[in-house]
Amino acid sequence: MNSIIPMANYLLENSGTLSSDIVDEIIGSFHFDVPEEEIKQAKLMYDEFFVFLAQSLDCQEGSVPDALLSWSKANGEATARSQLNISQIIIRYPDTRMVFSDFVMRIGMEFGLNTREVVMVIKRVNQMLDLSINETVFAFERYKDSVIQEAQKEIRELSTPIVPIQDGIAILPLIGTIDSNRSDHLLNRVVPKIAPLGVKYLILDFSGIVTIDTEVARHIFTVHSVLALLGIDIAVTGIRPELASRIVNAGIDFTSIKVYGNVKQAIENMTFN
Repeated sequence: MNSIIPMANYLLENSGTLSSDIVDEIIGSFHFDVPEEEIKQAKLMYDEFFVFLAQSLDCQEGSVPDALLSWSKANGEATARSQLNISQIIIRYPDTRMVFSDFVMRIGMEFGLNTREVVMVIKRVNQMLDLSINETVFAFERYKDSVIQEAQKEIRELSTPIVPIQDGIAILPLIGTIDSNRSDHLLNRVVPKIAPLGVKYLILDFSGIVTIDTEVARHIFTVHSVLALLGIDIAVTGIRPELASRIVNAGIDFTSIKVYGNVKQAIENMTFN
């Protein structure tokens, strides 16, 4: 291991030059163009990479510098925010590994490393690259999940609007696919907003629903009981035959609910007390 120390010192002292050279070599192995700004950032990153590599050669086997963990996470999050497809990042790693393996073998010969030592350095490089790619994928998934969750939140808000049509009367159109998350949103987020609007009669319109399972349908129909306790009268419209069949087979009680074919019929037949 002592024979590696001079090489580690060389990496530390020449990290800037080495990073520039190796990035140019890696870019040259690609069969696609890389933006100049990205090349510039890559050289800065690999400057730190060489410093991390040199420091890691003094670490116990299997350990890596704490700074590398922070750098890999930041690098991964930046990649995710750039909105590239993850495949555009993954395809770069095989060429990067080959270039680094050739580099380690060349410099290993110059510093007189034996075969075992060269293999150890290559394994350490691959470990660091694996960590980098893991953090990139994790960051991509975190970013994607956060975007999806935010989009779903917006969709839930937009797909369950309370639409006043006359004094004391409003329509709640249900649109798209109703899943457990949306039914929970309806009960916990939408229903509490209805009473403060002064709504006395609410039309719950199912005509825009694409799919809904029986359990979710049962959950939604509890809205009737909740609103009844708030003194709000409900009429249901737009239930298609297949949905009606599912609800009846599930034993959901419709006897206390006013059901109409469409919104126009509900308004025409609504009785004001």
